[in-house]
Amino acid sequence: MSEQIVIIGAGPAGMAAACVLADRGYRPVVLDEADRPGGQGYRLPGTSLQQSAWVPAGQRARAARLHAAFSAVLQRVDYRPATLAWHIFDGGVHTLCRDRMDMTPFDALILATGATERVYPLPGWTLPGVTTLGGAQTLLKDQGCLVGRQVAFCGSSPLLYLAALQYARHGAEIVAVLDTTPVARKLRALPMLSAAAPDLLMRGLAWIMDLRRRGIPLHTGVQLCRIGNAGASRYLVWADGSGRERQVTADAVALGFGLRSETQLAEVAGCEMRFDAVSRQYLPRTDADGRARPGLFVAGDGGAIGGAEAAEESGRLAAWGVLHDLGATLPAKELVRLRARLRRLRWFQAGLQSAFAPPAGLVAALPDDTMVCRCERVTIGTLRRTLWAYTGIADVNRIKALTRCGMGRCQGRFCAPALAEFVAAERGVPLEQAGWLRAQAPVKPLPLVAA
Repeated sequence: MSEQIVIIGAGPAGMAAACVLADRGYRPVVLDEADRPGGQGYRLPGTSLQQSAWVPAGQRARAARLHAAFSAVLQRVDYRPATLAWHIFDGGVHTLCRDRMDMTPFDALILATGATERVYPLPGWTLPGVTTLGGAQTLLKDQGCLVGRQVAFCGSSPLLYLAALQYARHGAEIVAVLDTTPVARKLRALPMLSAAAPDLLMRGLAWIMDLRRRGIPLHTGVQLCRIGNAGASRYLVWADGSGRERQVTADAVALGFGLRSETQLAEVAGCEMRFDAVSRQYLPRTDADGRARPGLFVAGDGGAIGGAEAAEESGRLAAWGVLHDLGATLPAKELVRLRARLRRLRWFQAGLQSAFAPPAGLVAALPDDTMVCRCERVTIGTLRRTLWAYTGIADVNRIKALTRCGMGRCQGRFCAPALAEFVAAERGVPLEQAGWLRAQAPVKPLPLVAA
């Protein structure tokens, strides 16, 4: 068939979409920034490692099935690993692969770009030995290494408990799991979680029970205060529900506040953006199948955070949507099933985001010397002084232009959530009104040798 279909990303959504298209006689081009397919959710371990205790049994089985299906169609897929998609323009995807620039034209495009971690700054969060939850997990899954023998896990995310359990199963001493969301908030979300996906809820509760059986200290409703150096170790100061400060010492601290959709390529591709109150960010506007417009689809966590299983289903729906736009006949019953399951999984995820909502006012209360933008070394104090000097500004893009916050190597992927929360809090306006850092090409840094 002559139509060229391009998929950006080979995580659960991208692999599932490629399988559907290959089975229907198309040869999709799959552009993958990683060296191996799987993304973060279904990441393949290093060649000398075996998936074991770090992957839950149910997810391990699903990952194995999808990897087997993708391997079976690999000869009918133009799979291009280690390929960075850095711009979408003039009917093509602009890429970089091993210092070589290229442009891949498309008739239809599926964006399966996944998610990045939501990280809010904390005094001391830039110290050596402090990493994100996902970074700690990736090091274990990819290399079989620990970020430290004694680790403190903190923040507000369901990944908090899973990552701590994975580390405990591999011999690390977990000095504490510090969850900033109170128990009452989680209890309010239980009916929603139970109705949407009881099996996933039970899996998460089993992780917590396993941690308790191991005698690992679990604290909820805490306030994270600061991180400091204690010789070769780190100390983490936190306050309990009564406001009393306490301290733990560890080799490493893993910090995170959930996930946020990776939307830069969707924006430069021309997707309309809308504010989503649940995820507290701007997302591409799509229909139920991920269609932003005919021939342009967003699948997986890049469109809405839902987890690996939801990403699979949305990838299949996006592939069927592409086939529909190309004039194919669709399996109506299968589409009804996929849509219903995707709705349940994303409803469950909305419940999780409610249960593990980041603490209100965290960023606004930070001291002036706290670093917000690591790339450009912009502090909370710089942002405060800028807002005082320009009293009419309540837009993050204006603040970016004045302070360079978000202009660095990560292009705002890590500082943008904190910047938006800070501007909204300081100005006393809804988060939606603060806006979002508009994407521009290249969405990730390019080496000079490729120019």
